[in-house]
Amino acid sequence: MFRRRTLLLAGALATPAHRLAAQPTPPAPWRPDRPIRVVVPFAAGGLADLTARLYAEPAAAILGQPLVVENRTGGAGGLIGTDLVAKAAPDGYTILMNSSAQAIAPALVARMPYDAAADFAGLAILSAAPMVIVTHPSVPARTMAELVALIRAQPGKLNFAGAGIGSTVHLTGEVFRAAVGADLAMVHYRGGGPALQAVMAGEAQVTGVTPAEAASHIRAGTVRAHAVGGPARSPILRDVPTAAEAGLPAFQQDIWIVAAAPARTPAPVIAAYAAAFAESARRLAPRLAELGLGGKPGVETPAQVDGFIRGELVRYAAVLRAAGVQPE
Repeated sequence: MFRRRTLLLAGALATPAHRLAAQPTPPAPWRPDRPIRVVVPFAAGGLADLTARLYAEPAAAILGQPLVVENRTGGAGGLIGTDLVAKAAPDGYTILMNSSAQAIAPALVARMPYDAAADFAGLAILSAAPMVIVTHPSVPARTMAELVALIRAQPGKLNFAGAGIGSTVHLTGEVFRAAVGADLAMVHYRGGGPALQAVMAGEAQVTGVTPAEAASHIRAGTVRAHAVGGPARSPILRDVPTAAEAGLPAFQQDIWIVAAAPARTPAPVIAAYAAAFAESARRLAPRLAELGLGGKPGVETPAQVDGFIRGELVRYAAVLRAAGVQPE
């Protein structure tokens, strides 16, 4: 009896060890051994470029290799630079930092050279800036409620200054128009800067800008701010209410910057970048706040980034279809 119990005990003790030995060894953390190419598919000076250069220094310190920012311009919605990353080797040494154009371009271009969702692996949402609705001071509306009432009373009379079909400013105008439920005449200019200048000059009455673009002009009184299209007030526009606070909760619009790698990039590489960008965001928090930027609440993991992009692809396509814009 004693020998039988001893054998049973030995077998019970051996089973966990056997199972433990059969478990796969977790992959070693990925560390790059040469510089990393960061492709920004827009010219220097824009929000995507600024964000990429902000993140490059702390991320390089964490990863142990420099992140070299390369501006590859051309093509609607940054297609050339984005396509370059889509077709790059999925080895972690070429990544993309793109704007909301990542989700807008497929609604504008009939024959896309890449799949905006399937050809990329999301790494992080690096920054997001809520769009601010501003008007020329001569517009007889001091609050969002008064502006909405004015537009509804005189549909089509006020002009919204856009920045080209499919631009973030154009999308802001379409989302705002849908939220108001009345017509605004859309007049396009050659970019967000000229659109804002047109409102400041009184050529157009309404437009959408980022907090960083709007702050000095609001303080100078050359434009009047009515609401920000985000879930919280901007840290550099504390006196400007959110659209929900101003009575127009349907107006939610921002411009975001995403980091992504080519599809099929190994999981350890994706995990290394996600961790590096999360820590970089923590270190950059004061600077991002100064610029009126922040992360996307609830978008923290690579899987959530992929889901967010898929959702934005659907949302932007619906907005542009409602505006009568068809892919060309």
